[in-house]
Amino acid sequence: MSKLFIDTPYLVFEPHGTQINTSLDISKKEISVLRELGKAYAEIASLPIQEKRRKMWTDLNDLKKVKPLIWMNEVCWNEMDVDGSLKLKTKSTFCKRIEQELRRTLYQWKYMQGDMVVEPVLYSPYIMENSGFGINILADVSETEKDREVASRHFHNQLITEDDIEKIKIPEIKHDKNRTNEFYGVYEDIFRGIINVEKRGCPGFWFAPWDDIVFWMGADQVLLNLATRPEFMHKIINRLVSVYLEALDRFEDQDLLALNNTNIRIGSGAYGYTDELPINGYDSDHIRTTDIWGAATPQIFGSVSPEMHKEFGIDYELKWLKRFGLTYYGCCEPLHNRIEILRNIPNLRKISISPWAKTEVAARQIGRDYVISLKPNPSVLAMDKWNPEIARKELEIKLKETKDCNVEVIIKDISTVRHEPHRLWEWVKIATEISQKYH
Repeated sequence: MSKLFIDTPYLVFEPHGTQINTSLDISKKEISVLRELGKAYAEIASLPIQEKRRKMWTDLNDLKKVKPLIWMNEVCWNEMDVDGSLKLKTKSTFCKRIEQELRRTLYQWKYMQGDMVVEPVLYSPYIMENSGFGINILADVSETEKDREVASRHFHNQLITEDDIEKIKIPEIKHDKNRTNEFYGVYEDIFRGIINVEKRGCPGFWFAPWDDIVFWMGADQVLLNLATRPEFMHKIINRLVSVYLEALDRFEDQDLLALNNTNIRIGSGAYGYTDELPINGYDSDHIRTTDIWGAATPQIFGSVSPEMHKEFGIDYELKWLKRFGLTYYGCCEPLHNRIEILRNIPNLRKISISPWAKTEVAARQIGRDYVISLKPNPSVLAMDKWNPEIARKELEIKLKETKDCNVEVIIKDISTVRHEPHRLWEWVKIATEISQKYH
């Protein structure tokens, strides 16, 4: 089950990461392709606007007044390539990963910036082996289109008896330092004289233990068991959170963590820029969980009562969240009627307000106590006919409702734009224009 993880916005303990081809043999042509892309990337990263936007994101996350900031994620990249700029020209797995990252960043900068930030550095990842939780996901997958990153899945129940809970194992986390140094050496050779390269460990985690349980049981079975077998479900979540915490200790003890107070996605939101992290006593050679952002979400709990959410979700998630300096909470679940119980999280800074939440209710309760991570509905981009006025109207309403709050606007879960990328470009332009009204 073990796989090698490369650096992603979130490293999960279950082995869902990208498996790296062990070969670092690359051709002169591949090096030439990457160097040209690196030059374009470095030029953008050096622009004065980057520092201005860093400051805006820092102010937002430090709860200072700033305009709503615009960002996107989870784009249907298979529909974006209108000019050939996303077509990969390298062949090796190692090069293709770097090339894809560079090309997507350059594309986004050209067509749909919002308030994105490009840092003048490329990161060579720590190479880690992660044995995973010991349970493979068994699911029927339904893909509507080749290469689409979003697909429908039906999961098979693998946690039926209490004996099955013992299947959940503590991951073995191993850092291959020699391989990390080999990767770093190749990165430096490619980009020498163009842009700085740094080695980086894990810049945060996506902590969603109830997502894991859904993957292992199926959503319907989870909800049924919460109602009919609550003690069984307590035993499952208690075991899983304990395993997560043990694995987190191993990351920290082996010095595998990296700061995420930069242009790293935090939770299901946007960047982690802040002056509040790392905390006093920071040592760059031994980064602690208290120096970085944490996050948690129990997405399936959008279908249960606030009381059940607290009992099975927050009461367990607090064991994880209290380890971090600042935290982000939520994803797609509506949280407008859960704000009071979220206040039990002492280091909470950002709250996800999804398309299914009542924005006005959430804004009234949150005020400027937290950052609202506002998620407009991406379905407007998937309609039979693109109507930018529908997008404009939704954004006008939501930003008016949150005008007295600290807000980041995140368009995500973009499963399709009907192969019309200009829809997303225009959405970002509209969001940027409207956000200026609330400067």
